Amino acid sequence: MYLAKIALDITAKHNPRNIGYLDEEKYKKELWHHRPITDFWQIGKGIEKRLNKLRIYDMYDIAHTNPKKLYKEFGINAEYLIDHSLGKESCTIKDIKEYEPKTKSISNSQVLFEDYSFEKARLVLKEMIELGSLRLIENNLITNKVHLYIGYSKDIIKPSGGTKSLKEYTNLYRELLKSFLSIYDSTTNRSFAIRRIGISFENTIKMQNVQLNLFTNQEKLDKERKLELTICNIKNKMGKNSILRGINLEKGATTISRNKLIGGHNGY
Repeated sequence: MYLAKIALDITAKHNPRNIGYLDEEKYKKELWHHRPITDFWQIGKGIEKRLNKLRIYDMYDIAHTNPKKLYKEFGINAEYLIDHSLGKESCTIKDIKEYEPKTKSISNSQVLFEDYSFEKARLVLKEMIELGSLRLIENNLITNKVHLYIGYSKDIIKPSGGTKSLKEYTNLYRELLKSFLSIYDSTTNRSFAIRRIGISFENTIKMQNVQLNLFTNQEKLDKERKLELTICNIKNKMGKNSILRGINLEKGATTISRNKLIGGHNGY
């Protein structure tokens, strides 16, 4: 899985057909000395700085560094650095299928194609909330806590965002939109361009596990949820762009173009 990810992230971009292929030996031959090291998955600027402190600048250096030094600096995380430097991935599909987190959540994030203003990024956020709501409904899940992350262009200032607890469990776009925009409007710096947006729906549970509220118009909520589920069914049968909201057609919207991507990359 790691080699497939790197093949898409690095080698495919330099191939006229946008196809990348790697095995462990080809990985060592072609990418051991590739720089910057931040092009590799899970190595950001912070880890790069700590590696440079150890005079490590590429994957070759990691593979040929005494593991004791790496474990001293990174603790248990040194294991994946060492494995990845050799083109190996210890986690298998079986491990992923069997993994059950203590708390369940659904998240989505994207790096914008260009710098976005406060208003344009707000539009993209609305699209992401809509897709997240449909995903919750399709999986018969509801949430009572949402989290927002906003990253700014060139990391000029620290990321912003926050977490908000909801009064009741829900998966409806209207309710989720209200909570996310409350965080966004109150925490986002309007003076700087935005480049990354991340959202997550936390503490998700199956819808049948929630206790009904006598003061809620359940019939109205069920009708709204049924409509959203119909949208999910149409998208699954006819394609993700077969039915869209008006916001998806506005300038700066990203849903239509992102629906054409495969694993974050253009599909042909």
